[in-house]
Amino acid sequence: MPFGADRDVPGLIVKFGDYPLHHGGVGAIRSLGRLGVPMYAITEDPYTPAASSRYLKRAFVWPTKGTEEADRLVEGLLRIGSRIGRPTVLVPTDEEAAVLIAEHQDELKGRFRFPRVAPDLPRRLASKQGLHELCVEHGIPSPAAAFPQSYDDIAAFAETARFPVVAKNREAFVRRSRPAVNGTTRIATREGLLTLARDWGERPGVILQEYLPREEAEDWIVHAYFGQDSTPLAMFTGVKVRSWPPHAGMTANAYVVDNPELADLAARFIKQIGFTGIVDLDLRFDRRDGQYKLLDFNPRMGAQFRLFENESGVDVVRAMHLDLTGRTVPEGEQRTGHRYLVENIDLPALIAYRRSGYTTPHAPAKASGTELAWLAGDDPLPFLTMLARLVRPGARHLYQLWRTNRRGGTTG
Repeated sequence: MPFGADRDVPGLIVKFGDYPLHHGGVGAIRSLGRLGVPMYAITEDPYTPAASSRYLKRAFVWPTKGTEEADRLVEGLLRIGSRIGRPTVLVPTDEEAAVLIAEHQDELKGRFRFPRVAPDLPRRLASKQGLHELCVEHGIPSPAAAFPQSYDDIAAFAETARFPVVAKNREAFVRRSRPAVNGTTRIATREGLLTLARDWGERPGVILQEYLPREEAEDWIVHAYFGQDSTPLAMFTGVKVRSWPPHAGMTANAYVVDNPELADLAARFIKQIGFTGIVDLDLRFDRRDGQYKLLDFNPRMGAQFRLFENESGVDVVRAMHLDLTGRTVPEGEQRTGHRYLVENIDLPALIAYRRSGYTTPHAPAKASGTELAWLAGDDPLPFLTMLARLVRPGARHLYQLWRTNRRGGTTG
């Protein structure tokens, strides 16, 4: 490595909710741990893949649902900070954690280090409606969308809408407590929409969005770290080949592909809204009008962040730690052609994509290298732990996700 990290400043993986098989957290532990940074993590139990990593100094077992009161979560974080005993860089892996940190900066700043941002901005970015409004305000292309306030609004929308349409939960924070739909759901007909809407209550918490046809679109991702004054200190672009559930879920297979136009679009938007920190953006390139349309803005590290590293060995998590400890973030070109593969979800995704005939024109014919999400020669236990936990509940969960999306329309 052409740089050294501050080994006196630990890192803490912050996650709220029950999702023990999270490869992003393992990737962050390894990324900073390999630099000698002491790593800690919040885990559901002592037997998660993250807890088994050789690079983890200690797992703080704290089962949460992601729906707890903010005061309780802040108190728990401060208690963990006290046990660590020195200022620690926070690495959130979900929206709940990112929003909590932003909205309670004053309480947390004594124990922890994190990028300072407008307290209300991460919550707005994580909201489908909030993000759409920001896109409109700043001239960033995004799919046309409607935000119905009642069943009557949905019925009126159905009369003039062009089907299929996409339904998503309006707010990121209802997906665990009272989701209207189980993830991004493609609805093929007016009748299908009205049938689903009967279960959404008097105030449906959904966004109804323009469907971008798969045969006319391609999915792209941007990962970046923005420092003070929203300056990009690390910027990466790539193309998503497969996800699970298909076309709407977590990245299963992706490549690093240079895309200066997309990088410029992301940098301009982040500068306009004044965000600092790590971002994980999902965009769909619509070949019909030649525009990149922003679908999701995750104000935290993405699970697939280890796809991206520059020639100096910097990824977005390393960039954040370097910046927050007062060190220079080394520049360098991204490793174009590199591939990322998530072992436990890419096989079912591969089968689904082959059946659909969907292709990714910008994906390289051959990878220049491959980063596996779970298996690492210097840290094998997380992979073995993942396999042990995946066999029964993991397979059942994947099957239930598939069935749920088949019942609610076709995932898109």
